[in-house]
Amino acid sequence: MNPAPLRIAIIGLSITSSWGNGHATTYRGLVRELAARGHDVLFLECDVPWYAGHRDLPQPPFGRTVLYEDLEALQRNHAEDIGAADLVIVGSFVRDGVAVGDWVQAEASGLTAFYDIDTPVTLARLREPPPGEAPYLDARQIAGYDLYLSFTGGPTLARLEREFGSPAARVLHCAVDPALYFPEPLPLQWDLGYMGTYSDDRQPRVERMLLQPARQWHAGRFAVAGAQYPAGMDWPGNVQHIEHLPPAEHRAFYNRQRFTLNVTRDDMIEAGWSPSVRLFEAAACGTPIVSDRWEGIETLLEPGREIFLADSAAEVLRLLRELPENERLAVGERARTRILAQHTAAHRAAQLEGYVHALRAREAA
Repeated sequence: MNPAPLRIAIIGLSITSSWGNGHATTYRGLVRELAARGHDVLFLECDVPWYAGHRDLPQPPFGRTVLYEDLEALQRNHAEDIGAADLVIVGSFVRDGVAVGDWVQAEASGLTAFYDIDTPVTLARLREPPPGEAPYLDARQIAGYDLYLSFTGGPTLARLEREFGSPAARVLHCAVDPALYFPEPLPLQWDLGYMGTYSDDRQPRVERMLLQPARQWHAGRFAVAGAQYPAGMDWPGNVQHIEHLPPAEHRAFYNRQRFTLNVTRDDMIEAGWSPSVRLFEAAACGTPIVSDRWEGIETLLEPGREIFLADSAAEVLRLLRELPENERLAVGERARTRILAQHTAAHRAAQLEGYVHALRAREAA
């Protein structure tokens, strides 16, 4: 017998716009799969101008999406939704997130959860002054959420329970939608591509693992897709920069690459166990991945067999120029098989459902 459907309310950064954030892709897959499992899902998004001008899915065809103007409007118009929900999720980087979290914890009669799609960033900010607070979460609130859903797995989960008092810290990695990401027989346009918004701490690895190889191999073809790169960036002549690539064009981008680059922020390398949604998307397309190193990556994809790890421009160039074509294709296919078996949005929806029912059973015991 299937468990009774849940009423779920999610207050998240964005589901309507993927501009400059990876949250929208994650929420779209999760909400769609929760709705497919019979749950009633309401997504509440603050209507901010930087997303209003870049909405690539203004009316998601799954669940219900409602935009709210500000904190006051959220509280005025959605108190009943929050109070009646079986589960209320507040996401990381939500505007006025600390106030939103306090209100949710006071108003909700069901379970409450914090979904941290930026766990290492959050924990780093909680260490900075003013101590114990990020713009969207106060350390004192962690114990007040019944469930801490963390983008990062591994030892971070125990730390959230031990140091911050979370009653239940559980991993909920990003995921991929296999209906949107799959191999296509498109002409290969680039030897190596990378998709990611600019960040100061990630850029040295982009420089070392893509821009330096491009400068050293003039015949190679490279691409970087992402917003917020400095206007004065010195792009090599054989590197194409695409400022924004909407999700509808991600699959073609991956399928036009011989290899794709996965680069990780410093906080996430330090924490480990923090795979980006781009890693899952590329793997689902069967595009071989060249990645930096961090603890836990081997639990997702086996180095040398399902993913390539590199530390230098020379190592990247060796793969691009010397790896036999049959081995390149085999690594991509093995990665695709592994990811589709464990890391789709449907897997995440089932995980979340399992966490909720386990907490309910624990409370009833």
